[in-house]
Amino acid sequence: MKLKDKLKDYKPLHWLYNLLHAKQLQHNKDAYKKYDVHKPLFDSISSKDFPDKTSRAWLDVNDSANVVSTKHSFQYFTPDVQQQLIGWSSKGFLHLNRYFSIEQVDEVNKAVDELINQKHLPITHDNKVMHGYKHSPVIKQMMQDEGLKKLLSFVLDKEVLPFQTLNFVKGSGQRAHSDSIHMTTYPLGYLIAAWIALEDIHPDSGPLFYYPGSHKLPYLLNDEFENYSTRLKLGNKQYSDYEDVTEEILSQNHFPKEVFLPKKGDVLIWHANLIHGGTPVANPLLTRKSMVVHYYAKDVIKYHEITERPSLMEEE
Repeated sequence: MKLKDKLKDYKPLHWLYNLLHAKQLQHNKDAYKKYDVHKPLFDSISSKDFPDKTSRAWLDVNDSANVVSTKHSFQYFTPDVQQQLIGWSSKGFLHLNRYFSIEQVDEVNKAVDELINQKHLPITHDNKVMHGYKHSPVIKQMMQDEGLKKLLSFVLDKEVLPFQTLNFVKGSGQRAHSDSIHMTTYPLGYLIAAWIALEDIHPDSGPLFYYPGSHKLPYLLNDEFENYSTRLKLGNKQYSDYEDVTEEILSQNHFPKEVFLPKKGDVLIWHANLIHGGTPVANPLLTRKSMVVHYYAKDVIKYHEITERPSLMEEE
């Protein structure tokens, strides 16, 4: 392991980095007070700071089949979306057909190509462009889509804040995981994601897969895969250890596996704890253009469980 990677395990370096980005930590100030957290905003934070390892989100505590139709705003969604909202508690996802127009999608694809070709942003080792919204008004406009935010706010029963975009050119091939190990909230369950198809997705391009109902599993957090940390150092488990445990849990529970083959402009919305990933790329010549937007609920504590770092959020 390189020295640079070893140093990332030491929390004091995280604290220094956080202090240099103090303004981007202010979003947690009121939430720390609300949930009785007594530590500096720049300090490490993880699930061991909280006694409750369950979700308090209303569609986790209640069955969506019984409660969504009681909300006044439910009537403003299309019949198809209403029906899917009724099944949210059992499935953990929604599929919006042709939500974005071909023109909107083409504009985003053009913007992503420009960011890559002009070397504003690199393509990472797992085939994605991070935070394109910071460089492209077109990407930011899709990220901030009002209709999408209203739907996601309905699902969480809290106002949502988009905070990250990931643009994929090719399939990621990522193993099964839940977003909550990366982007975590207290109370649990107040993250939500939207996966947007920027082209018709071919079955050989490494399409997304997910396990309906897997969001009802207990949250797999650091302690649950023995990733024990100290005051000054992160745990010695690797991310691959987390993935191994996730696959073991899946083998024990036998959830059905679905592969997502959407059309251009389709959107898949998934629960914070829904297990998903990318299938292997069968044809490396094929692209799998897509964009993921992650949203936090506004008034909760936002952090990253596996690295025990508070989330950095831009000021509104």
